[in-house]
Amino acid sequence: MNEPQYEFDLELETEHIRAILNTDNLETFRELFLNYPLYDQAQLYRNLSPDNRLKIYNYLSPKEMSDMFEILEEDVESVDTYILEMNKQYAADMLANMYTDNAVDMLKQLEPEMIPKYLRLMDDEQAAHLREVLVYEDATAGAIMTTEFIAIKANQTVRSAMAILKSKAAEAETIYYIYVIDSKEQLVGVISLRDLIISHEDKMIYEIMSDRIIRINVDEDQADVARVARDYDLLALPVVDDNNILLGIITVDDILDVMHEEATSDYSGLAAVDVEETTMNPFRAASKRLPWLITLLFLGMGTSTLISRYEGLISNAAVLSVFVTLITGTAGNAGTQSLAVAVRKIGLPDTEKRTWFSVVMQETLTGLISGLITGLTITIVVGIWQKNFILGSIIGFSMLAAITVANLAGSLIPILMDKIGFDPAVASGPFISTFSDLTSVLIYFNIAKNFLDMLTQ
Repeated sequence: MNEPQYEFDLELETEHIRAILNTDNLETFRELFLNYPLYDQAQLYRNLSPDNRLKIYNYLSPKEMSDMFEILEEDVESVDTYILEMNKQYAADMLANMYTDNAVDMLKQLEPEMIPKYLRLMDDEQAAHLREVLVYEDATAGAIMTTEFIAIKANQTVRSAMAILKSKAAEAETIYYIYVIDSKEQLVGVISLRDLIISHEDKMIYEIMSDRIIRINVDEDQADVARVARDYDLLALPVVDDNNILLGIITVDDILDVMHEEATSDYSGLAAVDVEETTMNPFRAASKRLPWLITLLFLGMGTSTLISRYEGLISNAAVLSVFVTLITGTAGNAGTQSLAVAVRKIGLPDTEKRTWFSVVMQETLTGLISGLITGLTITIVVGIWQKNFILGSIIGFSMLAAITVANLAGSLIPILMDKIGFDPAVASGPFISTFSDLTSVLIYFNIAKNFLDMLTQ
């Protein structure tokens, strides 16, 4: 007989929690709320009003709140609102109970002048750990590492290493890998938890450790960290400085966050919008979108101006206007596809990258083949539909040229931006589409102009 599955109805459970909070029944609330999985606790907490959350701060200890915020930090883009509504000492105690990397992420969401105020309210040792990580630039290995790890010495026995493991396991973020250091704190080896457990107690650590270590420099870009973890299938990566001093570790949950962040960043660039703005104030969301929209508006006006220059041509062959959007839309789609491929190839590690020339040539040839097949298809369709294969040939040849140029632009523009130091994702889909509109209109009407006499016979 199958066990009943755990079900969680957020709205129903929120109403239940809200009703208990309104009765000010501390024991009933704690018994119910702490029985939920941490993820569900976080969802309930987010779903409550500020007044109800203020009551929760009186009912849960900073340690209990920190356990929930470890989950919340990974699930919510901005948690500064929650921290600022807490009593400062309570918030500081909660942050002090969190793993260093998560606490640092939250502190960095506050105004810079606020951070020292919370650090001063913490235990000196914990505050020192946070200060060590706060100095690293965003999106680097140092910024996402945690300092809660277990390190042992190479010249000790498995017995003594196990004693250290037992005493520090509760504080460490992960114990699947135990890192081995020498007397100068330099990283010299790694041991899996399994190997440590099955080894004889009197064996020396240097006899069973592996000295083939995949390590990350503290200044390494977080995207490179994620690629290394993916390529080597690791649950954690040690972080060292230029002198090979072990500074911290990056765990798989942070690596997954980086992958999500990088994917979101790329998608935001391709769409010319912040895809994380779903919970943002409408006015703030509009202010973020407007610069792109205004820029694209002026580019679009360029297309309209270009079309107006061909009014005489259109008046002589009005049927040409029917197919303008067909050509510009198809070319824009092709350019966006090429852009996505080029941005992806730019993001590959150096060992997997091809030369920019080969990328551009491949996309141009792809555009040429796609344009040729699409052009032939539309030539036949328009020729039969309009009973005019001259018109069909104009549309088909324009489609071929427009798609080829769009693919060239879609691959070349992000590569050029990358070469001069800009984020290639800024060459967004809407920008490429608008640029393709300009070139497609220019191609279409110039081809039509050269065949006007044949078209109007």
